[in-house]
Formats: sequence, C-alpha cells, structure tokens
Amino acid sequence: MKSPREIQDERYIALLMRQLGPQVLGWLDDPELTDFMVNADGRVWVRTHKRGTFDAGLTLPATQVEAIIGTVAAALGTVADADHPIIEGELHFNRIRFEGVMPPIVEAASMALRKPAQVLFTLADYVRDGIIAPSWATLVSDAVARKESVVLAGVTGSGKTTLAAALLNEMVERSDATDRYVVLEDTREIQCRAENVLFLRSNDQIDLTRLVRAAMRLFPTRIIVGETRGAETLALLKAWLTHLGGVTTVHATSVRAALTRLNSLIQEAGVPAQPELIAETVNLIGLIEDTKAGRRVTELARLDGYSSSEGFKLSPV
Repeated sequence: MKSPREIQDERYIALLMRQLGPQVLGWLDDPELTDFMVNADGRVWVRTHKRGTFDAGLTLPATQVEAIIGTVAAALGTVADADHPIIEGELHFNRIRFEGVMPPIVEAASMALRKPAQVLFTLADYVRDGIIAPSWATLVSDAVARKESVVLAGVTGSGKTTLAAALLNEMVERSDATDRYVVLEDTREIQCRAENVLFLRSNDQIDLTRLVRAAMRLFPTRIIVGETRGAETLALLKAWLTHLGGVTTVHATSVRAALTRLNSLIQEAGVPAQPELIAETVNLIGLIEDTKAGRRVTELARLDGYSSSEGFKLSPV
C-alpha cells in the first residue's frame, strides 16, 4: 500500500509531465541529452554528449515555464514567487537536477534541467567520438590502473562528471574485482559498474567534508568525489594519501588554474594553502571543454611536484 507521500509525489509527477509537454519530454528522453535550458525569451537550448550546446529550435511561453517552476516548488515543499524567486532541487523522476528562476531577478521565468548521463560512456567511446586523443586515453587508462589520482577540470556543462564516470569504470575494468568504491556526490549523477560500490549523498545536514570522513571508515579501496567545490577538498586530499587512485572534478578553465582552485578551496577549511599536499596526492590533471566542434579534452598534464621557488611542476602531455 502506497504512503500518502508516495501518492502525492505521483500526482506531482503526473502534473509536471503534462506541463512539460511532449516536445520537452522528447528531449528529456534523448539518452544523449545532458542539459535542457530555457532563457527569459523562451528559447530552448540543449547540450548533448557529442554535439555540445545548440539551439533546440523550440520556444516555450513564459506561462508554461512559470507553471513548471510552481509545480516543482510545491513538490519540494516550498513556493515560487517574488519573495522566493529561486527554486532548486532534484525532480522526483530520472534524478533530474532542476534550477528555476522567476522575476524580479530575471526578466521572465527561466529554468535549467541537468540530466544524469543515461548512457555509460567508456574511454573507447570518447576516442571514437573524437573527444580525447587515442594516446591520451591510453595514458589516462594506464594511470588509473596504477592507482594514480586524477583531477578533471572544466567549466559548468563541459562534461566533467560524464568523463569522471568513464574513468571510474576504466578503474573497474583494470583493477581487482573485489575493490570497494565509495562515490560521494551532492546529486546522484555518476554511474559505476563495480560490484562492490557504495554511493553517499550530501544534504543540508551532512556536507561533503563529513561524507569524506565517513567514507574513510567504510573500508574503501578508492574514494570518488563527483565535484570538489569547498572545504571538503582538504579532507579528500588527505584521504588520497592513504587511499590511492581517486577521481574528482573541479571548476577551472585550465590545468594550472585547477591547481590554483584546489589551493583556494583547501583554505575554506580554515587552514593555509597546501600546495605540497596537492603535489603529493594529485598525479594527473585534464581539462575538458565544450567547443564549437563539441566536447574535447584539450589539456592533459602530469603534476611532478612543487617547490617554493618554481611553484607547481607540470609536464604537459
């Protein structure tokens, strides 16, 4: 027998499906789609794994977008109005991450939907689609097999998380079948084929720093953090000192900027910068970008150490 909450959730989902309509649902059903965006002018832009970002040739009226945001707000237990113009959360179907904004902070109701990858892409798929050079894919594959830790950098929507999932499953393919993977995320996005895997999700009460500490007591072989963006960076790098071969992503526009970003995030834990710790734990750094030709891994470098006189010692591939 369904609980009152389950019945209510089903009603919200049914209403939301009607409000989204067949055209939007058609896009959301596309396994290649990662992002669906509606601007204040009503124009829809989408992002896919292969093609990057492009105009979907679709326009949604502001009333439709407002209705969708209102329904999502109600499902999340809040309201959308001038006093609460930002609605964000995870939809009750397909683990879609939702961000809606309303006037007065925007001209007209707008929204963005981030969909977890429905297809588990491999490094071979990335080579096939021209996203990563074959020699680089081999280098990365060998690195994860040696239990080296990898940081993937890029801007929002560049494909960092999907690439992280590909690396994670490369680990699974090239490591012991009994290895235990603990995957930490804010929103469940990363897929993992490992038989011995545990997914942890942060919430308003438990942040990623606390999850990293918990992960250390869950007997992990490898610790994966979907996105590093705060004080948890210090805890993660310390964990990597004893649990080799992790993967995380970070917002940055270049490989060197990723190191600067990691250093600044560490300081959010109330400690000085720790460049020596970064150099000790991070082995390989890659940059993925959303170019006009689609997503591309445009930089790859080894981190060979740090000195106070020279800074980070990078060896570009």
